[in-house]
Amino acid sequence: MDAKGKSYLKVWQSTKFKTLLFRKKRFIIPATVFFLLFYFALPILTSYSDVLNRPAIGPISWAWVFAFAQFVMTWALCIIYSRVARRFDRLVDEIKREMGESR
Repeated sequence: MDAKGKSYLKVWQSTKFKTLLFRKKRFIIPATVFFLLFYFALPILTSYSDVLNRPAIGPISWAWVFAFAQFVMTWALCIIYSRVARRFDRLVDEIKREMGESR
């Protein structure tokens, strides 16, 4: 095995790298599940029920409110992810620093 392979294995086996993977999964999986459920709820509810056809605000139905909320949700998830990603980046920098010192 060459030097790159050994250093990769060292990173892969490090506690901080495992922590990074755990934290990323802990954020990404629930966020993805929430996004997909929220995203597919609109077409499913409008296709198979009339619950969103009722008026919400004057002539505006709940379907329009829900559709607008999807834009808001997308922007909110992007903002939240960019903030959480900064923490991931700091952990990656720590891992790089540690692995650079151990060479």
